[in-house]
Amino acid sequence: MGEQKHLRWPYVAVGILVAILALAIVAWNLTLPYVVWSPGPVPEIVSLITVDGAETYPVKGNLYMLTVSQQDVNPYELLAAWSDPTVDVLDRAAVRPVGQSPEEYLRVAQNDMIESKDTAVYVALTHLGYDVTYEGDGVEVATVLEGTPAASVLQVGDVITAIDGQTVSLARDAVADIQSHAIGDTITLTIQRGGQTIDAPVTLVPNTQDATRPMVGFGAATYNLRYVFPIDVEIDSTNIGGPSAGMMYTLAVIDVLTPDDITNGHRIAGTGTISSDGSVGAIGGVRQKVEGAAAAGAEYILVPKDNYEDALTADVSGAQIVSVTTIDDALSFLASLPGS
Repeated sequence: MGEQKHLRWPYVAVGILVAILALAIVAWNLTLPYVVWSPGPVPEIVSLITVDGAETYPVKGNLYMLTVSQQDVNPYELLAAWSDPTVDVLDRAAVRPVGQSPEEYLRVAQNDMIESKDTAVYVALTHLGYDVTYEGDGVEVATVLEGTPAASVLQVGDVITAIDGQTVSLARDAVADIQSHAIGDTITLTIQRGGQTIDAPVTLVPNTQDATRPMVGFGAATYNLRYVFPIDVEIDSTNIGGPSAGMMYTLAVIDVLTPDDITNGHRIAGTGTISSDGSVGAIGGVRQKVEGAAAAGAEYILVPKDNYEDALTADVSGAQIVSVTTIDDALSFLASLPGS
């Protein structure tokens, strides 16, 4: 009898190993409700710009845009992310609205990038004295984040035409207006929906990606955005989405069209949205972006004022982090740099 039990042990051991292997395979293929942010590529921008209709000039230094790599994770990848100080783990719902497919998320990000490039060209050409016109017919609601004030008053496809009675034409300006308020403030959105006009009061809540900033809880895109530029400026965004390269695109266009190199021969990296009035807005993932910049050899890293304190928590030995509020702030700082 004892011999029979002894003979069964190999089968029991094999069964346990098979079960462990099966669980391991299941865990590997299990996607958790989290995403991780890690430092992404750091493209040099000037080489991505082409101009037709105006003289361009060589740039001695470098201007880099900063990105974040975003990834859904399984349990093993989550454990690895928690042990990596350069990586942040976030609830997926804080990054991608519940119910929004990855394809929809990518489409919104690409629309944000298109608007960011157009706004950057507008700000750059305006700064250089060109006569530029632009138009928009309001702010289209591209996504709605569940559990936020937006979910109770907005629908995808709504067009917001005013905030507190003041007309808004561009998504970037609407975001800047909202973020100029404090968390807990109540604002009134004027909404066009199915031929009706609706005035909806909403109370601002902490942003799911940065609790120090207010939000309503919707993804914004300019409705019928139209720019008329006197020269043709093309920016190759290399399939990167989102609005956070706006400031650096603006600087790069200015540099290409300016006889004197605004970088003074230095390696400049940066991140921040750009509004049509030249203001630089906050972005997500600043710590990862700053660490990516330092790893790429940037000497100076420009970040929005609202992200400055978080940026200082990154490991950037050898690089200087600079807080900027407007594109003029960024240009003034660059002008202060000695020639390299």
